Amino acid sequence: MIDIFGTIGPSCRNVDILKDMFKEGMTGVRINLSHTMLSDNEVVLDMVKKASSACGIKPKILVDLQGPELRIGELKKDIHLNAKDNVTFITGKNYANTGVCAKESVDNSIPVDIRVLDRIEEGDEILLDDGKILCHVTEKDDIKASAKLDRGGILTGRKSILIRNKTVDMPTLTSTDIVNIEAAAGLGVTGVMQPFVRSKKDLTTLRTKLQEAGGSNIEIYAKIENMAGVEMLDELIPECDEIVIARGDLGNAVPLWELPALQKYIAGKCRKQNCRFMVVTQMLASMEHSLVPTRAEVSDIYNAASDGASSVMVTGETAIGDYPVDVIRFLSKTIYEYERTIEKNENFF
Repeated sequence: MIDIFGTIGPSCRNVDILKDMFKEGMTGVRINLSHTMLSDNEVVLDMVKKASSACGIKPKILVDLQGPELRIGELKKDIHLNAKDNVTFITGKNYANTGVCAKESVDNSIPVDIRVLDRIEEGDEILLDDGKILCHVTEKDDIKASAKLDRGGILTGRKSILIRNKTVDMPTLTSTDIVNIEAAAGLGVTGVMQPFVRSKKDLTTLRTKLQEAGGSNIEIYAKIENMAGVEMLDELIPECDEIVIARGDLGNAVPLWELPALQKYIAGKCRKQNCRFMVVTQMLASMEHSLVPTRAEVSDIYNAASDGASSVMVTGETAIGDYPVDVIRFLSKTIYEYERTIEKNENFF
């Protein structure tokens, strides 16, 4: 059976809505810990357990750690960016020493980790918020980098940042991750998603921390989000319980037209080594605001299942979307249709 995961957020943080989602076929949930602590989600976890119990389901509960994913800092308010606008990347420490007083400059200043700023050079392409926003660096000095927008959007705090074709050395686990890992076993977490896995060491580090925290039975989901992870698949697969084909950041690491082949490659590697894998990101993205998905989206779900996926997951569709229950219904029914055709050995080709 293929697992169906929904991400918890404001749109479904309600026992009755969660109950309806489980009734429609949801078998597990994801809690994103990029902006919150696991201990702050105890009420939500109780809702999940109460709703699933009412439906006779023992759900899988996944937590998605911060890990080494790069993010911008907090913003006082959202920044509305248009193509050809200028932005300035600064560090929190240096912000007060830049002498920037003009309202426009302050509004378009984006705080980043000093390790990110050190890696930025003139001419670099920088992607923000999973690639929704794109800019190129026009000038760089010791305390800031100036860039011009090629593709705009609305930028909020703590969104992802990626320097095209560059890596930034960051620790596997943040101090926040370690606190959350220590709380995981006691709160009924069944799996931990490790972002931006780069090497076997990332997974053994996580495994050790889980064991030390009494979570030796908690499964590890290794998120493949960059080419370093793709290149190290053979050593990653034995160290995790499930590979996650995380197409958001992976789609920033390569041109988008190369992403489908990369997904097929990872799926093939997992099948050969008898490793479970999950497909995630934008499976039903249009349903954040539409009651009906696109034909391409349901085909994507069916194809993921036919490639051998052990699980599929939606993120913003259920976390902040308008129709979380309908999202799970379309996801579940498409998976069911695949399983029905396999069971009846139907062949349309």
